Amino acid sequence: MNRKILCGAGALGASLFAAMPAWAQDAAATPTIDKGDTAWMLTSTLLVFLMILPGLALFYGGLTRSKNMLSTMTQIGAAASFAMLIWVMYGYTMAFGDGGNAFVAGFGKAFLKGITPDSVSGTIPEYVFVCFQMTFAAITIALVLGSTVERIKFSAVMVFAAIWLTIVYFPIAHMVWAPTGYFFGLGALDYAGGTVVHINAGVSALVAALILGKRKGYPNEPMPPHSLTLTFVGTGLLWVGWFGFNAGSALSANGAASLAMINTFVATASAGLFWMLAERLAGHKGSALGFCSGVVAGLVAVTPAAGNSGPFGAIVLGAVASIICFFAVSKLKPMLGYDDALDAFGVHGIGGIVGAIGTGIVCSPALGGPGKADFSIGSQLVIQFEAVLATIVISTIGTVVAIYVAKAVTGLRVAPEVELEGLDIGEHGERAYN
Repeated sequence: MNRKILCGAGALGASLFAAMPAWAQDAAATPTIDKGDTAWMLTSTLLVFLMILPGLALFYGGLTRSKNMLSTMTQIGAAASFAMLIWVMYGYTMAFGDGGNAFVAGFGKAFLKGITPDSVSGTIPEYVFVCFQMTFAAITIALVLGSTVERIKFSAVMVFAAIWLTIVYFPIAHMVWAPTGYFFGLGALDYAGGTVVHINAGVSALVAALILGKRKGYPNEPMPPHSLTLTFVGTGLLWVGWFGFNAGSALSANGAASLAMINTFVATASAGLFWMLAERLAGHKGSALGFCSGVVAGLVAVTPAAGNSGPFGAIVLGAVASIICFFAVSKLKPMLGYDDALDAFGVHGIGGIVGAIGTGIVCSPALGGPGKADFSIGSQLVIQFEAVLATIVISTIGTVVAIYVAKAVTGLRVAPEVELEGLDIGEHGERAYN
């Protein structure tokens, strides 16, 4: 997953692609398990899971109205759980299996066939790698749901998740991160998921929201977050968990992980502060919600750049992404009139695009990045733009297919009276608060 072709090769001083992820190393080398790397990857996997439950569940849940708190958290937990089961059945083999082509891998590892406790991926047990990647698939589908909360049926979420993961997430993960993947071969830089996770989820969230339609009363009726306290707690859990997300993508306890860690610290800190500054410059007070939104925007933007930037490049990238995301949420959304309930597109989609393209700039050694001496910003930007555009197209088409199938099977949207009463009672028969 530590996608550092061209940018990080010089750091290890081997071949042109010396900084390839563990699963792309020379097959002739005798695989051995490193206990330190394994311990770090076990920890990183649990940190990413912490991002989902309870991190994202609290972050999103606090942003909804109180009558939809439990439904939001339940959708996240159930969709993530379903993604884990699908991953071990056929998702892993579609993304990282043997054979296949530049767009999807073969099915030789369906149901984890041939993988044992002795199987090795790089310097860690393959089961650990399977689990680490599994959490990425799980959180990506959960992120999409931020645009559709408060009106989508629980059954529709589950149908949508199965189809979307199959036709969108698994192929894009293969194309970007697998050694035989199309964008991997081109040299696209995506250290931990700017395209695969955030652009993918953000664009899909926008498409799903447009098809699903606006919430009843939006935008005329005020719909403020019911608990910014819970959102703030969720933000902290996301930030902590993101160190597993980014630094864990080194797949080793090494210098690359340390670079990803410091970049995740400083880009996020910069973004949180610059969002509040943007609020002040726009004539508002700097808010707790603004800080939380900026933190997530910074985390999103630094994801593809975590191991592909120097610390000061990461600071600039976080600041730029935060300001652009602020205007996407506060100006673009009202102007276009779409109801992206929790700003999944405005933060993850826009932030992912800024981060993915910006990575092609901050990787340059002239700007303090770890790129080789002959690194070309112009050439890399062309590749980054191509990867971004392809992800947008695949996400859009795949989401349209998945959401309309879910609509045909389940009806997609809850009845008006259920939406008015709240999905906690209408869909699950319980309340978050009594």
